[in-house]
Amino acid sequence: MEFIELILINKLDGVVLKHPHHDTIDGTVCITGHHLILSCRKEGVRELWLLHKNIDSIEKKENKGRGIVQGGSLFLKCKDLRIIQLDISGTTELHLVAQTLENLSNIQDPSHFYPFFYRHMHPIMENGHTLYSIEGEFTKVLATEEWRISRVNQHYTVCPGYSKAVVVPKSIDDETLAMAASFRQGGRFPVLSYRHNNGAVLIRAGQPLYGLMHRRCRPDEAILNSIVSPGMKGIIYDLRSSNSISQQLNKGGGTETASNYSQWKIFNRSMDEVDNQQQLLESFSKLIEACMSEDISSDKWVSRLESCGWAESVRNSLHTACIIAQHIHHKAEPVLVHGTRGEDATLLVCSLVQIILNPDCRTIRGLQALIEREWLLAGHPFGTRLRAGAYGSAPRAAPTFPLFLDCVRQFLEQFPCSFEYRQSFLVILFEHAYASQFGTFLCDSEQERTSRGVYTQTTSLWSWVNAPDELANHINPLYDPTPNVIWPSVAPMSYVIWEELYLRWLVKQNTEEREEQYRTIRTREQQLRAQAQQLRRELLDVAQQYYAP
Repeated sequence: MEFIELILINKLDGVVLKHPHHDTIDGTVCITGHHLILSCRKEGVRELWLLHKNIDSIEKKENKGRGIVQGGSLFLKCKDLRIIQLDISGTTELHLVAQTLENLSNIQDPSHFYPFFYRHMHPIMENGHTLYSIEGEFTKVLATEEWRISRVNQHYTVCPGYSKAVVVPKSIDDETLAMAASFRQGGRFPVLSYRHNNGAVLIRAGQPLYGLMHRRCRPDEAILNSIVSPGMKGIIYDLRSSNSISQQLNKGGGTETASNYSQWKIFNRSMDEVDNQQQLLESFSKLIEACMSEDISSDKWVSRLESCGWAESVRNSLHTACIIAQHIHHKAEPVLVHGTRGEDATLLVCSLVQIILNPDCRTIRGLQALIEREWLLAGHPFGTRLRAGAYGSAPRAAPTFPLFLDCVRQFLEQFPCSFEYRQSFLVILFEHAYASQFGTFLCDSEQERTSRGVYTQTTSLWSWVNAPDELANHINPLYDPTPNVIWPSVAPMSYVIWEELYLRWLVKQNTEEREEQYRTIRTREQQLRAQAQQLRRELLDVAQQYYAP
């Protein structure tokens, strides 16, 4: 395919751009293989560069007067939640631009996406594609006698969604892993996700293919039983409702049985709305529709936001993660988490558990590493899930990763001093996950990224973000590192709408002002603590003098 075949018009003068929070611009539109570029040089140089992949949907409105059509407007609804209006005077040109943008925004082959054509302008200090590896991330775990790196999936034949290397119990050989993979949905046999400092572990997998024939798999049982210490029981959390499990049973799936997994306690914690891609996308679309409505200051707006279901999904995700984290932290119990395929709700919950328990995940590089091992290397299908945003639709598209970012945003709201990164970093991740010049979020798995040359032919997002000049923009000035576990509130009133993302094109943000308020409060708190310590010392001195012989 050649881009020239899809471009019906490549340049047009006299186009009026109406853009949120910007003055109206009358300029020239140029359409390339990857960008729509609108420039105006009447009062200095003003330009808009929009990746075609960022366009979620296109609405066309013709100007009709006295039965005659004279041009019209294109409304470009973007995955970064902008709505851009282009006013075009000529009817023919209106249709040509609309069709051209439809053609270019609907390209599906990743090899034609911009990251394969982009060339970074500045020297790359570190290759983000190789920055995080399974071996490097689990160094401390591999130093124990309990875990090892397995390369049973070296050629992606055992589990297409897993990476080449996975961490498994040292007592389990690769042959057993391969047999267990045939018993799990998508070949997703149990692998290590996280090991807490008390030795308790978090494991993730796909659903067991139990079926109506009550199939049993002793290799799978051996893997799980090898994780449980003598005299202790492990915990299995199936992230589905009983009704969903019954439906999967009729399709050959199901859940573990107490008789075959006697060393494990089995619980259900329904997160069906997350694993249901269509339902989650509809919820997100309703949220953005409510945010873009004109009644955001009315009393009905809050109830409208609640009725869309997105806030409930955020709370449910955080609540589930808290429950699992309590098993690990307070009871030192091993936990296995799975839903159906283990690509969405499973990865979401495992990631949130680690943010609760692991302070490293609250740093910039720690969050990058978490995304690498729990999303990219674990086979979350970014290419499929983020093919459409809040304004579009596509088969199996769902904002699972944006839901994760919103959950992290709730952490930042409740613990403003516990995270090295500020909200702008989460917004960057949101934008680049949907459309980017970088290759980090391309494709559905490590296997696909390897075969398409993503790691060798594109630049990593981390290479850019970690450059000192860019990194400085995302460091939280309130950050105060703490080794403590953090427990988010999941009460309904605790949810805060992510204004900095969902309302940023409508409402002027006051993030810096709020940070200054937090900084003032933090400084005052530190002063009071210092005064209290000084008073304690003085009291102790007085007491020693009084009671001295």
